[in-house]
Order: sequence, then C-alpha cells, then structure tokens
Amino acid sequence: MNLMEHLQPHVHIPLQIGGIDVSITNAVVAIWVACFLVFLTLTLAGRAGRLVPSGLQNFMESLVQFARQGLVVEILGEEGIAWFPFIATLFFFILFCNLLGLVPIFPGFTATSNINVTGSLAIVVFIMTQGAGIAKHGLAGYCKTFVPHGMPKGIAGTVLVGFMIIVEIISQLARPFSLAVRLFANMTAGHLVIMVFISMIFMISAFITPVSVVMAVVMMAFEIFVSVLQAFIFAILASIYIRLATAEEH
Repeated sequence: MNLMEHLQPHVHIPLQIGGIDVSITNAVVAIWVACFLVFLTLTLAGRAGRLVPSGLQNFMESLVQFARQGLVVEILGEEGIAWFPFIATLFFFILFCNLLGLVPIFPGFTATSNINVTGSLAIVVFIMTQGAGIAKHGLAGYCKTFVPHGMPKGIAGTVLVGFMIIVEIISQLARPFSLAVRLFANMTAGHLVIMVFISMIFMISAFITPVSVVMAVVMMAFEIFVSVLQAFIFAILASIYIRLATAEEH
C-alpha cells in the first residue's frame, strides 16, 4: 500500500495552455471548494445580522474578532488595520484548506499538504511584505533599513555594511521558504500518521482494528488542533513580517 499516493495530486482534467500545464488536479479542486466554503460561511454569518449574535454568526464573529485583534491590531497597531482583509483572508483560507483535508470525502485532499500551494501562499506574503516596506519608506529608504544605524566608517564599515546587506537578503528570502515548508510539513506529517494507523488494519491484522481506530480518532482530533494552529502561525508570521518591513529601523 502506497500511503503517499493519497497525499499526491492527481489530474482530473488534463489541460494545457500555450504549452503550460494548467491541468485541474485534486489540489485545485480542494482550493476551489475551500474558497467557496469561506465565502459561503462568512456570507451566511453576515446575513444573519442579529444584534445579539448566536449560532454561526456568533462563532464567525468570534473568529473575525480574534483575527482582527490577535493577528493585526496587537502586531501592526490600529494604524495597520488596513492589512486586516489580507491577514484574515490568509487565516480563513488556510484554516478551511486544512480542515477540508480531514473530511474523507470529495475532494479528499489537503491542499496545504502540497508544497506548490504553500509555496504560492508564501510568495504572496513575500511580495506583499516587500510592497509594504517600499510603500512605507520608498525604494531607497526601504533598502536603507537593511543596515542598522551607527555603522562604523571606513573600509571596515563598508565591508560590514556589505555583510549586513547579504545577511538581510538571505533572511528575507528564508522567510517565505520557512512559511511554505512549515505548513506543508505539518499538514503532510499529520495526515500520513493517520493513514498509517488506518492502514495497519489491512497490513497487519483485523484484530488490531480497535487500537488502530482509536489511535486514528485521537490523531484526527489532534489534527484539528494542528489545522487551526498552523493557520494561526502562518497568518501571525505574515503580520510580523509586514511589521518588520514597515518599522522605522531593524
């Protein structure tokens, strides 16, 4: 039994445009479904419009308030509230993608267990971060933030400045890499462990079924927690990176 087969993208509709493969895979379908569910859930919650919220409206308002306060205001301050739509979108999209992968029915695939998906999200964060820094300081001013104030003069200072710039560039490039790999690795590992426990029923003996089922259920509950946690970590790191880019100095 190939466990990794369930974590690999499979083509549903082969499609090429201008020699570029843009086939519809299960990862693409999972992304579409996650986007639709985010839109549907927030729309239904917003339509209720009760003065005293309850049910879905109360739950979603709590999540939105958490995203606004915990992911934006506490890091970027009130002046950074303009970033709330972007950060909240990241949080809810990743959360729904993570949770959707735990549902053992169509599309039955965790989009965030695909490095291409997490890498694309990380690149978006990287572009937005650099854009925020340039918009705040200007291109020249943003480049100056790569070097701390008070650097020594002369040849030694020039060498040190060059070294600091190289370190900062590496740091900037490492951030999206760490974002992509962290989310991908956590979601892949969790789902792989669940499948290992389930596959034990067929690979070892039917007598181990109760133990395998119990362990799979425990891991499933833990994966729900991990799904929420990883969405939170990705969103809060995006806020932190934007904060660092827009700060007056590093």
